[in-house]
Amino acid sequence: MSGKVRIPALVAVLALLLLPLAGATSAAAAGGPSVKLSKSQAGAGGSITVSGSGWRAHALLMMLICGQATPARGVIGGTNSCANADGRAVTTDAKGVFSKKLPVSEPPVPCPCVVHVATVTGASASADTVFQVAGHAIEPLPAESSAGRLSVLSDTRLDGSSGLLTWFGAPPSRTLVFTVGNAGSSPVKNPVFQVGTSHGVFAPQWDDQQFGGTIAPGGKAEIKLPVELSAGAHGDYTVSMKYGGRVLAEQPWGVGRPWGVTLFWILVCVVVPAAVFRIGMAVVDRLRPRKAARSMGPPRHRSLHVPAQVTLRMPKFGKPAASQEAAAPTTSTLPWFTPDSDPGTAAGPLSAPHDDSPTSPTTPTRKGLT
Repeated sequence: MSGKVRIPALVAVLALLLLPLAGATSAAAAGGPSVKLSKSQAGAGGSITVSGSGWRAHALLMMLICGQATPARGVIGGTNSCANADGRAVTTDAKGVFSKKLPVSEPPVPCPCVVHVATVTGASASADTVFQVAGHAIEPLPAESSAGRLSVLSDTRLDGSSGLLTWFGAPPSRTLVFTVGNAGSSPVKNPVFQVGTSHGVFAPQWDDQQFGGTIAPGGKAEIKLPVELSAGAHGDYTVSMKYGGRVLAEQPWGVGRPWGVTLFWILVCVVVPAAVFRIGMAVVDRLRPRKAARSMGPPRHRSLHVPAQVTLRMPKFGKPAASQEAAAPTTSTLPWFTPDSDPGTAAGPLSAPHDDSPTSPTTPTRKGLT
């Protein structure tokens, strides 16, 4: 009986011991990404070690020292208030943890300062922690207006797509869409937002855009602001939006390469030389006959005279050429004589033909005449 009582008691004790640990783990998970520094103060020229946890696995982060900023209000002036030239990039491991050294440099604006860590690609996430640059000027932050305060209530997104003209180098354009809410006590009429685009670690170029409408206290509104890049832009960009001197949202934007422009230049490099070659050959073909006719005069026509009788002698195979020449007859044979009656081949003296038959009349001799 006592053993049955001890088991529930042990379970209850273990639950009490594990409850604080579970609460701490859930609180850390709910807190999102965090940043810690090896030193809270250092002078320009030194370095500090920045470590973080709670980030996405294998996320690319950018670490910057920024002025006119606090963890509560963020970086008021955006990346224009940061020492961008001495920033460092770091990639988290499979657990979302990182650790890397960051050189200390003075930001372009006075402190209070923070070490600002933000994602470069993917979903937007950032974290700030207080840091003091020794010997750098300190000025109070600008007063925050209590009349109307706008805050972003939803994730930002970029609507739109690239067309055929963008593939050939036309300026890419999108629409930045987000929802803001008025946390102040008075309405906000026709708020003016600043939209900027940045490439890599460069500071964004801000453009003022006004929203036509009134946001009542406690109300919210969907804001749509056009964003456009320069012609031929490609690569990874970041679209930032700030209001009242404070950056409220950042959205990454991956722009594809305009391959149509590359194809156009390839065709130009192939077609133009071929056309020039063909034109040159046509000019050469047109000028060459004129020069030849001018230098040589009118062409002469020669007729081929063929003899009336042509006798071809074919050598006999099987005998040497010398014996064939020796055996060749010196006299020609007339066609109406046979070999036996050829006068040139007769053995006796030449005489007229006569008949020696017995019936033929005898020729009288001189003796019989006498």
